[in-house]
Amino acid sequence: MSEENQDDDALETAAIWPIFGDLMACLFGLFVLFFVWAIAFQVDLTKALAIEKSERATESARLRTLEQALSVPLAEGTITLVDGTIGIRGSVLFALNSAQLRPEGMALLERIEEPLRNYLTGRDELIMVSGFTDDLSLGPQAGFKDNWELSSERALTVTRALTASGMPEDHLFAAGFGASHPVAPNTSSESRAKNRRVEISTIPRSRRAEP
Repeated sequence: MSEENQDDDALETAAIWPIFGDLMACLFGLFVLFFVWAIAFQVDLTKALAIEKSERATESARLRTLEQALSVPLAEGTITLVDGTIGIRGSVLFALNSAQLRPEGMALLERIEEPLRNYLTGRDELIMVSGFTDDLSLGPQAGFKDNWELSSERALTVTRALTASGMPEDHLFAAGFGASHPVAPNTSSESRAKNRRVEISTIPRSRRAEP
């Protein structure tokens, strides 16, 4: 091989090394970027898990506090508490086909109002009072057009009673569901009694549309 060819080969080899070096630098840069991204993702995921864990712990503590505050009516069996929703049998609050509170029903609502108000503190939520009935049709002597009207009036009565006990009006709203959403088959007097009930639960406040 001539000296001229050897010089050309040397020049070509020398030209390759800078390109190879640039390629390796790019690959290393990409590796560093992916590594940094993976670390950042892991940190964000860890933070998100920690926040979720803290929120769950806070919610569990709230539920325990509510359960402790309602321990007496829970032990008496006048209410139930499932996932923060209070259930009250209609017979505890009202006479059959009536929307007028019994004295013991009023006393019960006065007893649970403060724990409910405390439970709602710091939460962007409202208390929803829901009325439910069984599937039996109402007679003309009942004074209500149908079960929808009866359930709505009962929910409103409970809402007004909670307000009278100290719950702010803007923390509450009422809804009647009639015979919809039974908790037991309407096949016996006992199961129908379970379906005649009022439930008190919390739901997120609706976001107001920005002007």
